[in-house]
Amino acid sequence: MMKTILRSKELTCPSCSARIEKAVKALDGVQDAQVHFNTGKIEVVHDPVLVKGEDLEKAILNAGYTAHVSAY
Repeated sequence: MMKTILRSKELTCPSCSARIEKAVKALDGVQDAQVHFNTGKIEVVHDPVLVKGEDLEKAILNAGYTAHVSAY
């Protein structure tokens, strides 16, 4: 398993966090997702063979938000 961290500037409430967590966890290969709306940090534990950073970004975009894989 691998942990990928993404950042979003659009998270403003717990509802946003829940929507993104649901969208990301729906991907095959995602074990866990935690979204921190107060910092804009999205942490995803996933199988790196089945799920890439682009897949996470796309799932978040489909949920109505933008996020990008973070270097830190």
